Amino acid sequence: MLQQKIPATVITGFLGAGKTTIIRNMLMHAGGKKIALIINEFGDLGVDGEVLKGCGADNCSEDDIIELTNGCICCTVADDFVPTMQKLLEREVRPDHIVIETSGLALPQPLVAAFNWPDIRTRVTVDGVVTVVDSAAVAAGRFADDHDRLDAQRADDDSLDHESPIEELFEDQLTCADLIVLNKTDLLDGEGLARVRTEVTGRIARKPALIEARNGEVPAMVLLGLGAGSEADIVNRKSHHELEHEALHDSGEPHEHHHDHDEFDSFVVSLGAVADPAGFVDKLKEIVEAHDVLRLKGFIEVPGKPMRLVVQGVGSRIDSYFDRPWASGETRESRLVVIGLHDLDQAAIADAIGKAV
Repeated sequence: MLQQKIPATVITGFLGAGKTTIIRNMLMHAGGKKIALIINEFGDLGVDGEVLKGCGADNCSEDDIIELTNGCICCTVADDFVPTMQKLLEREVRPDHIVIETSGLALPQPLVAAFNWPDIRTRVTVDGVVTVVDSAAVAAGRFADDHDRLDAQRADDDSLDHESPIEELFEDQLTCADLIVLNKTDLLDGEGLARVRTEVTGRIARKPALIEARNGEVPAMVLLGLGAGSEADIVNRKSHHELEHEALHDSGEPHEHHHDHDEFDSFVVSLGAVADPAGFVDKLKEIVEAHDVLRLKGFIEVPGKPMRLVVQGVGSRIDSYFDRPWASGETRESRLVVIGLHDLDQAAIADAIGKAV
């Protein structure tokens, strides 16, 4: 038994798709399996890790939750991920399963490829790549594009670049999947959900399994035990960047091989206590719409409440809930991570959020 490879599940998906909620639910129903979590944050505030540490699952203690906050995991495989895996595998009591939550901005391909490294491939295998999709966002057209119109524009002006970095990222995460979870289906009717299915399946050549979920409720037996061995199939899951690099290489043109997240910025806003959380959330929706914020997440202190309030937002849809009591000795404070494109007016957004309290 000690010689068997430990299965690892990579959970990826765009910002706000519901990855953390799915993992939280999975931990609570993992059938006693000892789970180790590796979490890759984008931004300076480790919200996802704190939410998962507060779930109270006996099979995943705080020591089993490892946060990588030094940058996007797909760009720091050699510096962060591989050493982290090596330390994890050297523990006296090894986990039964490893779950890796990538940043919403990460390409899963470099991470999956890292499981072919000599120090890892003999001891761990990728049980499966799970890509979580925000069905409501897709239905609203966040990733839809008019191909005929774009083709006409390209014909008129070859200098135009019509490919959105966000759109490519979305497609790359779908391409790498063994299982696609269409989450938040409770926000759609049957017709809307059918459009999402068509949109998602139409963007990839591969045909991974596809399931529907609401509120991140996916049985652990569905997420764990896929047995895909994804690292052995990485050649069939190439990202846009890899395909572009190959095309330039074949053409003989010089090409600098790197993956850049300069399109995105994040910053933290620290606040005082929020006496009217419902009113605050309503004002946050207005701020998000006014400044094109992609993602917002954090913790809020509410006076007179023993528990902290978690705020999670994607676009103008913002959810909030009390997750756990403030710990003894823990500083009660309100902090939010704001994520958006690189031209965010950070000062204006921070000022608006401060005035919303």
